[in-house]
Order: sequence, then structure tokens, then C-alpha cells
Amino acid sequence: MAAFSDIILANSLAEVGSPRFRGYLCHAYCSAGSCRLVYNGRTHVMQTGDCMILSGPGELMEQVSPSEDFSVEVVYVTQAFIETATPPGSNYGMRGHLALFDNPIISLTAPQQLVCQRNFAVIRERLAHTEHHFYRELMRNVVQTMILDFFEFHASRYGYDVITTQYRQLMDRFLALLERGDYRTHRDLAHYADALCITTKYLSEVSRKVSGFAANYWITRYTSLSISRELRNRERTISEISEAFGFSSTAHFHRFVQKNLGAKPSEFRQ
Repeated sequence: MAAFSDIILANSLAEVGSPRFRGYLCHAYCSAGSCRLVYNGRTHVMQTGDCMILSGPGELMEQVSPSEDFSVEVVYVTQAFIETATPPGSNYGMRGHLALFDNPIISLTAPQQLVCQRNFAVIRERLAHTEHHFYRELMRNVVQTMILDFFEFHASRYGYDVITTQYRQLMDRFLALLERGDYRTHRDLAHYADALCITTKYLSEVSRKVSGFAANYWITRYTSLSISRELRNRERTISEISEAFGFSSTAHFHRFVQKNLGAKPSEFRQ
């Protein structure tokens, strides 16, 4: 394993989400085999020729089960370094981030696989050139190339829409409300629209333009993910969890969990 304060290379997913990599984004490429994992409460399979980008906290990734022949290259980059390497004025990262929140894996075409392999090889090679007089600038440049190619991989698969800075900033503010936990007591769109001083219609329009989903989708997604964590840790009773999330009754809570997690609360805990 090679290392630089802002960039770390690895050949395993074993440490993804560990305290050591708190604050890092994980960029991975699978060159052989496969790996089943659970991310944000959903099961995914990474296979030969796939790349993966994980930008969320480590606890969002669970049950990593690689095949015996699984081979992966991993580039960890700090969020701060990513921000300096992302081209000014590029707002595509917002859409990619939201899409990757649901599915962090992108299947690459044969030409894209070669591009990804080449980018990783260049980063690996350049990382060793610590005597370079412009080392940090050099590493920023090669990481920027990797980022732009990942943007291209994603845009080629899911389409490309121009996202204005105004839309990106508004979506950032909406997500910040969710990140701080407003969904625990507020799952009505009006709460978020009022906090952002806009209409519910405009908020949904912005969310759909930036992420491909209406704003209600993200409120429900954050709520479901948080409830799934609470149910797994078994420190609270189901009634206590229901009350903590402000559900009017346990029956309402049971219906929400059944609909959005695919099982009854008691079954989800088994």
C-alpha cells in the first residue's frame, strides 16, 4: 500500500469505512472476480470491469463479501483534495453524488475500462515522484483527470444535463437540512420549502432537475436509511423508534417500514 497525506492507494475494500479513511472518497476499479456489498441499505454487486465511488460515511457500507478471485484497485482521496481538484464551475459532481448515493457502481465499456486503468496507473506512478518540485500540483492534476473521466463515465450511462450554480446551491441547502436530521420529525415537503424560502413546486423541480428524483424521494430515502440503522442496533424498542421519528402511531410506522424497507419492523430485525 502506497500513501500520501491526501491520497492513499490500496488493493482491498477491507478498510472502506474504517476510522482511518474517515473523510476520504473511495474510487475503486474491479479487474477480476466480483464482490457483493450492502451500501445505504441496498445490495449491490461489483463485477469485472466495474468502477465504484463511495462518498458517504463508512457506516453506510456493510457486508462486503468478495469472491476468491476478486481483484480491485482503490484510490482514496480526501474530500478537501477532491474539492481543490474539481474544475471550477463544474456542477456535474452534484448529480453524480446523488446518483451514487443510491448505486455507487458504474459498469464500464471496454474503452472506459482502459481509461480507468490508465488513470489509476498514472496516479500510482506519479505518487512515487515525491522529489518533484511541484508535487502537490502534479497530484492535483492527475486526480482532476480521474474525476473528469468518472464524470464522463456517469454522464455516458445516465445522460448529461447542465446544472446551474443556483440549482446546485439550492440542492446543497436542501440536503444539508436532511443531513442534520430534519426528516426525523419533518417529512412534509412544506417544511423544507419554507426553510429555503421557496415553493414546494420549485423545490421538487430543482430536485428533479439535479438528481432525477422529486424532493419527496430524498426525504423518504434519508428516513428509511436512518430507520434501518435504528432497527439493526436493537438498542430501542420498535415503539420507541416509531416515537423518535414522530409517527402518529406504531401502525403508521409499520406501514412505512413495510413499504420502504420491504419487511415488517420485527422481520427486518431478524
